[in-house]
Order: sequence, then structure tokens, then C-alpha cells
Amino acid sequence: MGDVVREAAPYPRELVRTVTLKDGFSARIRPIRPDDEPRLVDLYDRLSRHTAYQRFFTVLRRLPTDWYHFFANVDYVRRLALVAERETVAGPQIIGVGRYEPSDEPDTAELAFVVEDGWQGRGLGALLLEAVLEAADARGVRRFRADVLADNYRMLRLLATRTEVEARKTEEGVTGLRFRRRASDATPR
Repeated sequence: MGDVVREAAPYPRELVRTVTLKDGFSARIRPIRPDDEPRLVDLYDRLSRHTAYQRFFTVLRRLPTDWYHFFANVDYVRRLALVAERETVAGPQIIGVGRYEPSDEPDTAELAFVVEDGWQGRGLGALLLEAVLEAADARGVRRFRADVLADNYRMLRLLATRTEVEARKTEEGVTGLRFRRRASDATPR
């Protein structure tokens, strides 16, 4: 039997919001769209080698084209990505992405984030994390995992302070975390 092909759910406009960062700048968080592929290419091109390595565990001059296509095309239920963007004179520019994907563990989604270097340390990662966890909760996704480089202290601290970490194991420089949204943040069931 082949994989079941799922059609994307309607674009979830209810997830669009404007957020204010610690320094007073604002950004818009919204679900990714297929037409974001070129903006994802631009984002990757602006990432430092260090940030790209922390996200993908490798540094490539360019990510393969099929990766951008995969990243920009989600079904908004089992696979969801939210982008943070700012307005520029050239139009919207993606400055961060948070996403969840099905994992090889039942009832557990894999979480991944990247924030452009110049926007790190301004609270955008925390806002993206909360938006992704809230959207996941609304779609019945309650358990998560993430693989984080053991020296990515900023991401490890973010997950430790903003989620309920249930398990943590470090092997060969990678910390695997299992966690849930904090009970105080979750929608009552």
C-alpha cells in the first residue's frame, strides 16, 4: 500500500498575527505558503554559517531546491510551518521559521526553528515557538521532539524555559529532547 496523499487544509488565516519584539520592533507571524519558496532561499542566503549549521547540522552553499519546495508546501495539519516576516521596501522578507513535522514516533511531531542572525536575541524565537505550539495544540498535536546541537545553548534554554521537557539525552554532540507545551499555556481539554 502506498502513502495516503493528503490535500492541504484551507490556509489557516486565524494564525496570522503581528507581534512586538523586546526592542519594540514588530514582525508578522503567518502560516507559510507555496509562494514563499524564493523567500526561503533568500533567508538561507542571509544566515551565517554558524546559524545554518545549528539548524541543518551541515553547511551547504545552497540548500537543494527540492528542500525549499518541501519546506514551503505543508498541509497545515500534520505538517505546519509559521514564518516571521518584516516589511521592506522590496516587500515582505522572511526573518524566521518555526515548524513541526510528523516524526518516526507515534503521536509525536518534530519541531525545528531558525531565526536570521540579526533578529536573534530579540524574543522572536520565543514568539515563534509559542505560535507553533499553540497551532499544534489546536490540531491535536501534543507531544514533540527536537534534536539540537549540544552547544546551541540559546535554543536549549528556550525549550527548557518554555516547554515541559520530559526527556533529554545528549549523544555525539546532539541533544535529543522530548517535550510538551506547558500545561499553563495549553488549551483546556
